[in-house]
Amino acid sequence: MIKRIEENLREFVYGGMDGAVTTFAVVTGAAGANLGARTILILGFANVLADGFSMAVGSYLSEKSDQDLSISKGESKKEDHESPLAASVATFVSFLLVGFIPLSVYTLDYVFGWELGNDALIWSILLTLVAFAGIGYLRGHITKIDKARAVLESLGLGLAAAMISYVVGNLLEKVIS
Repeated sequence: MIKRIEENLREFVYGGMDGAVTTFAVVTGAAGANLGARTILILGFANVLADGFSMAVGSYLSEKSDQDLSISKGESKKEDHESPLAASVATFVSFLLVGFIPLSVYTLDYVFGWELGNDALIWSILLTLVAFAGIGYLRGHITKIDKARAVLESLGLGLAAAMISYVVGNLLEKVIS
């Protein structure tokens, strides 16, 4: 039972980190291109839902293939494996939950008419950094590696993706305009 929980936590971390990174990249890329909050919301929600589903399908097929291969080789029984459906659900839910964080400020700004402008990006960055730190800490706990190292790795990788996306968005906006 504990093994199954740990395996689903692994999928939760995997989905959550990817959700935060990809959605954060969409938000920062769109912000770098000076696209409005409305466009950021459209691109962000399309990304969260479509990419989250894609990740869940990939998780399901990967676990199912692992399971089928092990069973066909006679290495284990079906009960020895995580449920492919449980793995895909954990991946999808975490992708949605954590992937929504970079969009949350833009969503609240839109719903309540706060008119945050560029401050929305700053708040999105801060909240997403907290999410990266949380995912990193959870990853450190699951993998039994130094939690500070895991947090710094998650923060570094997330920030790198955001900076690349922002710079590319900014450059393309200037070239294409």
